[in-house]
Amino acid sequence: MIINTGQRTDIPAFYSEWFATRLKEGFVCVRNPYDQSAVSRYRLSPDVVDVIGFCTKNPAPMLEYADLLAPYGQYWFVTITPYGKDVEPNVPDKHKVIEDFKRLSEFAGINAVAWRYDPIFISEKYTAEYHLRAFSKIAEALDGYTKTVVISFIDLYPKVIRNFPEVREVSPAQRMELGKEMIRTASSHNMTVKPCAEGDELAPYGADCGGCMRIEDYEKAIGKRLNAPKRKGSRQACACYLGCDIGAYNTCLHLCRYCYANADPSTVRARSRDHDPASPFLIGNYRPGDRIHDVGQISWIDGQITMQ
Repeated sequence: MIINTGQRTDIPAFYSEWFATRLKEGFVCVRNPYDQSAVSRYRLSPDVVDVIGFCTKNPAPMLEYADLLAPYGQYWFVTITPYGKDVEPNVPDKHKVIEDFKRLSEFAGINAVAWRYDPIFISEKYTAEYHLRAFSKIAEALDGYTKTVVISFIDLYPKVIRNFPEVREVSPAQRMELGKEMIRTASSHNMTVKPCAEGDELAPYGADCGGCMRIEDYEKAIGKRLNAPKRKGSRQACACYLGCDIGAYNTCLHLCRYCYANADPSTVRARSRDHDPASPFLIGNYRPGDRIHDVGQISWIDGQITMQ
């Protein structure tokens, strides 16, 4: 099966010690965000966890635990964007993240690491020309360390509008202009552009519009076929294979103004104070009345087929 860690928070950046402890103890507990007394308990064993999916803006803290991660299949998204502290207050220096990306690629393998350049928005400071220059510089730095770059344009969810009221949607014409040039640049650095939930308008220019975290992506990362049960994407426009996420909303301390997973900075700071690195839960611990469900888990690896 696949365990995901990155739809709700950034575990490698802020909770790597906790995750390492979970790997050592062999299980993790996750509260249902819509029913707080419902708890799913997952075993964390290479016998049943075929791939761990990560999504982070700072992989470095987790690399300290490379020996614990080594027995597991892995697929990493690392987000590197050109925004400053006005938009991403607590994201590390981009040059350092690029170097950490290279270390991660050497550890996990080029097929197991993808670059995310998202979300893209246009402003007086972050113009289309600014994005194209930044994208080209990052792509050049990552040439030979990944084959995939995911792009997406900002979605104005209510949380985003509340925390970033001055942001505006990117027009269809701007999306096409940026998308076509980014595809050209990525191709020159041996990367395929995968638009995230953006339809198929960029497919004629060479983009792979079939989804950015599909079963075949996990298979390429681990070099094995997976007999995964069918599952729908989390959104109508999303073809990705998601689920079994062990994170928690309102816990990412990057505090990016465009974040859809955080309500507001004060809530995040308050929630993060309830984090205990020794707890089975990312936030808090067992509570009276918890209903614990041990999730049925089996390996999905097809033992008869190995990908070359």
